[in-house]
Amino acid sequence: MAAHISHLEPWRSSFSRPVEQVAADLEYYAELLAKWQKVQNLVSRETLRDLWQRHFVDSLQVLGHLNDNDEYFVDLGSGGGFPALPLAIALKNSDRRFLLVEPNGRKASFLRTVARDLGLNVTVESRRIEQLDSRETGLPHVITSRALASLTQLCAWMQPFFGPTTRAILHKGREHVEELTDANALWNFDVIISPSSTDSAGVLLTLTELRGKTL
Repeated sequence: MAAHISHLEPWRSSFSRPVEQVAADLEYYAELLAKWQKVQNLVSRETLRDLWQRHFVDSLQVLGHLNDNDEYFVDLGSGGGFPALPLAIALKNSDRRFLLVEPNGRKASFLRTVARDLGLNVTVESRRIEQLDSRETGLPHVITSRALASLTQLCAWMQPFFGPTTRAILHKGREHVEELTDANALWNFDVIISPSSTDSAGVLLTLTELRGKTL
C-alpha cells in the first residue's frame, strides 16, 4: 500500500479522512474494476496496467479545483467511474454527494456495486443525459465529465443543469483549443484553463456562466 499512498500525497490535505483509508478503498475499487473488466470494457486495456496514475490520480486532481461549499456533484457519462468515484472515495464521510449518469446497464451495475461495497454517498442514474430533468435531480454545484464528448455537445447536455453557482470541471486533451473555438460559436461561458497534472497535453477546463448564444 505504501507505493499507492505515494500517488496520493499531492491530495492528502483535501481528503476527508486518513490517506491510508482512501488508499485502501481505491485498492478495493481497482480489484473490482479488474474483475469486471473481463466481461465489460470499463477502461481501455492499455491503461489498465497504469490504473493509479492514468485514472485515479487523473481523477483526483479535480480536488484542487473544489470549493468548501461544493456539496453536490453530477458526473456525466461515468463509464468506469472516472473522475466521480475516486472523488467520492476521497471525500467519503463528508457532506458531499454524487449523482453518476451512465446509460449502459452493465456499467451502471458496476458503479452501484463499488458505491454499495464502499459505502459511498453515490446515486447512479442509468438513463441518457438528455432524459434527465433538473427539476428531479436538482442543480449541482459541480458537473464533471471525462472522455465523453466534444465540448460543444457537453455544453448542450450541461446547460439545463447549470444554476448560478454551478461550475463544470472537465478533463480535456490536446484538442481543447479547437473544442473551445467550436463551442464558443454556440455558447457563452467563462473558462479557466488549468494544465493537467498527469497529461502534458491535457487540461482541466472550469466553465461558469454557461448560456446559449442568441442566433
